[in-house]
Amino acid sequence: MEVQDQESLGRWDGLSSRDASSRDGTMDLIQQEVLRKVEAIGPMPTPAPSPPASLNPQRSDLNDILAHLLMLSKRCPFEDVRERSIRLLQHVQDLGVRIPRPLGNGPSRFIPEKEILQVSKVDGRTQSIFEDAFAALGRLDNISLVMSFHPQYLESFLRTQHYLLQMDGPLPLHYRHYIGIMAAARHQCSYLVNLHVNDFLQVGGDPKWLNGLDEAPQKLQQLGELNKILAHRPWLLTKEHIKHLLKAEAHSWSLAELIHAVVLLTHYHSLASFTFGCGITPEIHCDGGHTFRPPSLSQYCVCDIANGNGHAIHSDDLGNQDLNGEVEVLMERMKQLQECDEEATQEEMATRFEREKTESMLVVTAEDEECVPSRDISRHFEDPSYGYKDFSRRGEQVPTFRVQDYSWEDHGYSLVNRLYPDVGQMLDEKFQIAYNLTYNTMATHKDVDTSMLRRAIWNYIHCMFGIRYDDYDYGEINQLLDRSFKIYIKTMVCSPEKTTKRMYESFWRQFQHSEKVHVNLLLMEARMQAELLYALRAITRYMT
Repeated sequence: MEVQDQESLGRWDGLSSRDASSRDGTMDLIQQEVLRKVEAIGPMPTPAPSPPASLNPQRSDLNDILAHLLMLSKRCPFEDVRERSIRLLQHVQDLGVRIPRPLGNGPSRFIPEKEILQVSKVDGRTQSIFEDAFAALGRLDNISLVMSFHPQYLESFLRTQHYLLQMDGPLPLHYRHYIGIMAAARHQCSYLVNLHVNDFLQVGGDPKWLNGLDEAPQKLQQLGELNKILAHRPWLLTKEHIKHLLKAEAHSWSLAELIHAVVLLTHYHSLASFTFGCGITPEIHCDGGHTFRPPSLSQYCVCDIANGNGHAIHSDDLGNQDLNGEVEVLMERMKQLQECDEEATQEEMATRFEREKTESMLVVTAEDEECVPSRDISRHFEDPSYGYKDFSRRGEQVPTFRVQDYSWEDHGYSLVNRLYPDVGQMLDEKFQIAYNLTYNTMATHKDVDTSMLRRAIWNYIHCMFGIRYDDYDYGEINQLLDRSFKIYIKTMVCSPEKTTKRMYESFWRQFQHSEKVHVNLLLMEARMQAELLYALRAITRYMT
């Protein structure tokens, strides 16, 4: 991806202002700059091929600005900026310069654009959330647009992320974005890596660090082992790993810095899961999000692309005769489980957990297909071959993590809040919103209590990480989660880079996209909490 320098990124800052006159003044300056560059370069002949990769710097810079204007015309929550961006692009085109067009069909490869909230058609609350997000980072990214199915959650998510990245805290700003790059790269998530490469440079990060982890300071390099274990096998984390970071002679971490780093690593590991699980597409202004090539006549017409009709057929239209009753069967099982008075003994409950944990290892992802990261991504981390492995593979045994002995509510929350004030509270609120979020609907059915289903999903994910709740009957999981859903969950949580559109479409085929996005929020937050529990327990053991 072409990265922009600090000066060029600064040209857009005024557009984040809530003051219309300030935005107007910034657009005036951008327009003047664009027209100066257009005049200096001169028009491109219409039949010319698409711009070559090695453009002269002036042309390349102009193209970057035009791509950014295209993004603003589609994504800026301020109507005045959208309209002026459209007019400026049209004016440039009238001057004989080729302008870019978006690639793909909206923020997600899995969800038709027409079903995702359009920036220009949102209610007052969502508009306010979008404006806050844009003011904070100068963009409204595709992740936020997909999350906007659930505004209450989106608000909490953005507030937490803003605090982690931009507010007062133990780590300098450029370290925070670099840690985000390291974490996202573990799952080959080029979408998040590219976003944070630009953010890293914008806050003054050294471009040399982007050549590879070995070019970054020793202190960040030492975080590589923690990043690797947390992302793929968090149950292997011990207090020795913590000691190694806190006691390094010349490059040691403080406890507060380490907590900040752990929260960032777990945030971006789980956000990579959400990104792949929702099929998030590149941002319009980034590589892969736009093209300067004219549209092919054999493809969809422009009006189709504009209206998000690119998906020829949605899975809901396929094979409905096989799906009839899917939701009703699930609702009937929930009802039967709620009415069942039979209480299992503690021994039986423990046995059911161990059985479910063992069975979860037999759920096959595309694990055996080798997924080799590109050099562009793998340079940001060590040991590319290290990935998720089931607990008992090759006879490996990992002790069960009992929540009764170490829980987020009783232990992790207070440790985070003590060393990184307010963050424990924000994370707790985000976990609670994701876990308790309900509209009391299932597909077309209303007034449904979905709490049992949400708990089964959350506890199944924790079960895959060896985490056990003594008061939960793990027999419920097999009643409520079918095999295709388990394959999707395991892939998205453990090897998200292998998630496919087919997997997304194959579970809960009668449910709304908003309900599937809610599932992905549950998976993301449950994964983050599982990683945090292992990391915070190791830190607590080191401290005691």
